[in-house]
Amino acid sequence: MAFKAPAKPLKRGQPLVARKALAAKPLTPGQAREQDKAALQKRTLRALDKARRLAAEQGVDLSDWEDDFLNSVAQRVKTYGRAFRDPDKGAMNGTLSLRQGLKLREIHKKAKSQPKDASDDD
Repeated sequence: MAFKAPAKPLKRGQPLVARKALAAKPLTPGQAREQDKAALQKRTLRALDKARRLAAEQGVDLSDWEDDFLNSVAQRVKTYGRAFRDPDKGAMNGTLSLRQGLKLREIHKKAKSQPKDASDDD
């Protein structure tokens, strides 16, 4: 049996169109930096909020200083985009200084180290 040609030629119903995502213009270096900066600020705010939530869930009482630290750093990141002024204290593109990052890790570690039901052992 031989191959039969179709009675009608094949036609495309609609012309090919590039997807919007593929047709988008590439970012300029300035736009890419702004996106990276915004993402870093968002990540920092989430880390601060996570430390506070973890401490509350575990029943860890944060000291007044630690609570004030979390609030003030979050406020400065929201307002200024970073929580320190002196570039010698941290990375130029960072949102937290080295010591602020260290204190945030200490608060997170303090909250994780205490078991949730530590006070119910009586």
